[in-house]
Amino acid sequence: MPDVTSLDRFTVPLGGQEIELQQWVHDAGGMALLRIRVRERTRFTIFDVDPATARRWGEAMVRWADSQQGAVPADTPEDRHGRA
Repeated sequence: MPDVTSLDRFTVPLGGQEIELQQWVHDAGGMALLRIRVRERTRFTIFDVDPATARRWGEAMVRWADSQQGAVPADTPEDRHGRA
């Protein structure tokens, strides 16, 4: 049975998908994997990602988010009320 540690869990404001990030370490050893679980209603999509792939994916997401300066996420107080 693998040792599973929940790292983060959140809901995407647009679309309502539930995202959970978990660390999986198998009893037999080997490298830890990042499990990305995306739940959309009753459907699950699961990715098991090695550390190098997680870093590359994460860095690409940060570059994209940084390039969207001025965009306000749908769940921030600024978006809902027009103020911080």
